Amino acid sequence: MIHIFDGATGTMLQAAGLKPGECPELVNLERPEMIKAVHRAYVEAGSTIVETNTFGATRIKLEHYGCSDKVREINIAAVKAAKEAVEGKAKIAGSMGPTGRFIEPLGDLDFEEAYKNYYEQASALAEGGADYILIETSIDIQETRAALIAAKDATNLPVICQLSYSEDGRTVTGTDPQTAAITLDALGADIIGVNCSLGPEQLLPVVKTLAENTNKPISVQPNAGLPKFVNGKTIFPMNPEDFARWTPKLIEAGATYLGGCCGTTPEHIRAVAEAAAKCTEAVRKPVKKMLRLTSRSKTVEIDASLPTVLIGERINPTGRKKLAAEIKEGSLLTVKKDALEQTRAGAKVLDVNMGVAGIDQAAAMKRAIKEIAQMTTTPLAIDTSDAEALEAGLRLYPGRALINSVSAEPERIAKFLPLAKKYGAAILCLPITAEGVPETADKRIEAVRGIIKAAKEQGLDDGDFLLDALVMTAAADAKAGSETLRTLDLYRKEFGYPSTMGLSNISYGLPSRPLINSTFFAMCLSHGLDAPIMNPYNDDMQLALLASSALLGKDPNGRLYSKTMQAKGEIKTQFMSNGTEKAAKKETAPKDSPEGILAEIKEAVTEGSKEAMPELIKKALDAGIPANDITEHGLTDAMNDMGDDFGAGRIFLPEVLLSAEAMRTAFNELQRLAPSKTTEKLGTFIIATVKGDVHDLGKNIVGALVGNSGFELIDLGKDVPSDEIVKAALEKKADIVGLSALMTTTMIEIDDVVKKLREAGSTAKVMVGGAAVTPEYAQEAGADFYAADGVAAVRLAKELMKK
Repeated sequence: MIHIFDGATGTMLQAAGLKPGECPELVNLERPEMIKAVHRAYVEAGSTIVETNTFGATRIKLEHYGCSDKVREINIAAVKAAKEAVEGKAKIAGSMGPTGRFIEPLGDLDFEEAYKNYYEQASALAEGGADYILIETSIDIQETRAALIAAKDATNLPVICQLSYSEDGRTVTGTDPQTAAITLDALGADIIGVNCSLGPEQLLPVVKTLAENTNKPISVQPNAGLPKFVNGKTIFPMNPEDFARWTPKLIEAGATYLGGCCGTTPEHIRAVAEAAAKCTEAVRKPVKKMLRLTSRSKTVEIDASLPTVLIGERINPTGRKKLAAEIKEGSLLTVKKDALEQTRAGAKVLDVNMGVAGIDQAAAMKRAIKEIAQMTTTPLAIDTSDAEALEAGLRLYPGRALINSVSAEPERIAKFLPLAKKYGAAILCLPITAEGVPETADKRIEAVRGIIKAAKEQGLDDGDFLLDALVMTAAADAKAGSETLRTLDLYRKEFGYPSTMGLSNISYGLPSRPLINSTFFAMCLSHGLDAPIMNPYNDDMQLALLASSALLGKDPNGRLYSKTMQAKGEIKTQFMSNGTEKAAKKETAPKDSPEGILAEIKEAVTEGSKEAMPELIKKALDAGIPANDITEHGLTDAMNDMGDDFGAGRIFLPEVLLSAEAMRTAFNELQRLAPSKTTEKLGTFIIATVKGDVHDLGKNIVGALVGNSGFELIDLGKDVPSDEIVKAALEKKADIVGLSALMTTTMIEIDDVVKKLREAGSTAKVMVGGAAVTPEYAQEAGADFYAADGVAAVRLAKELMKK
């Protein structure tokens, strides 16, 4: 069945008399007839679902208007107005929009605060009688997760999750549609979709990708094309007929919930409804159920038909006294280093274990998951026997994690399986029973069958399981190796699920352990091992994998094997995360030389290693390296490289923000240790969101990057009157004034600020940006620069100050 959403609400309210800067959600209380008229217009146009006027009706958003104590009242009134307006002719979707803040560590919003924020709103919407909860216009998968978990905890209503994607096909924080579909499906979203940001043509491939990666219904609400600035006004160019022309294509791609966002009117929705009435719902091919894990911006698939996936084992304090001591002290320096180096060495999943005696493992797991998830795109396996630590990690992880592990012991099943279901995690099934480790393959199969049965009763399904074959010590049990190989065979035959295991235990107590391990590894691969848990730095194991892949047909014609072996004969190679090899540099500067120290600083910035900065800055100054050289050749060069990688799509916003944090730590250390020698601030940069616009997320991103890049940043906040911006620019003798506007209705304020700055005699250069702002608009408004994102803003600002 095809369902029709409504279109834009804000512009309709403004046309009806809502003033710029006025709280749209208060209309539900103060002028309910105004919003009822909007709802009625869309129902008359053919909408079968209307959205409540509650996009910003959360405590965090309402604080700006001084009415955060009215959350429940506003949301219930909004549902009431919608229900009275539609008179049973349409369903009601309770709208929940972004908070405008990033969740830690990207921003300053605590995950639990975000959760409570959405729990409160979802509860009120359900109390009012909404039929759906609609989480929309999300640009960060972590905030979407917080809202979805809250909505499911607060209500029994079906939940729709719609993210917004940029023209590169990713959200602002780097999530692609495939990763979003897998993550949200596993987490329990009932309908998955996309809205805002782009027109129907640009969203067509997004819809197609979503439909190919989930069996859940797909929703789409495009803008009426990409905005243009014409004669001093922002317009969306697509008329109703042009907009509706894409309806059959969107339905064919898999969408069954269609509507509009910015720039769409009742006439647009009428045209969509008429076009949809002539279409039949597309027959979608069911998505193959295979094990898929995600990070914020990457999906890893594990299946017999795919190349072997290495699970990195190094983030584990067992047998590593230095790592255990660091974790106990609260330091994650080695943890973060191992995360990056294992990824470079070819690990596609990282196992994370914080099992140190005498510490709060839940708190340690929280810290580790926050940091690792921001600095690497590699999906994580949360390895713990502590249910509290497991939930702490799963709750904060911005993707779909693997639980390592769920054994057949009753207590583990009772505690871990509900957590797997709630947080959408996959499970590693470990065939250990209350009686201990089964010695034979048949008994291991029996134990795993019990785990799978209990998991499916809990709601897990095919595609949620990774089976551990268990490796015992050959020196103690002559059948240890053969029973493990037989277990692998039976796993494939009995279940068809992918398999895993740690390897090194097989050789314990025997001489030449690397030979035993690599030989056994090759044997296991031939019996169906799909995802070994191993040390990816082990060259013997890597070569065994390469050779086995060639022999088993996973490396067709042995091309990668041949290329790697040829390279090994010429120069040392390093295995990289994309499964190929990259030649190491033949010559590197000595570590204690100025060049070597600056290279270390640069690497620490690109890796976001703020913990390493104090020691490195001191080392550089002690070596006589001038502060200016540290800034220019260590810090600035690193951020330039990050900017290139960001522009090319090799890294995403979380990594950039992490590097900026490392930069700030370095600058602060330079100021502390060498205040008289440190380069002065590059210039004074004033930043503000214009009057009437309360959306400051983009502005905050730019501010974080600019402030950490050597500028004196003066952040005036959001909804700032033009006269206040001009006054600050004159008093602070600003070099650059940065203006942000998200909404098309507030973009015109940029013109006013630019005009008043010029009239007041300010020599500051004006840089503008925001979701609706375009280079063409910037030029027409008289701005000096347009910045598409925070990285571009920093680069432009630095180029300007050099001139």
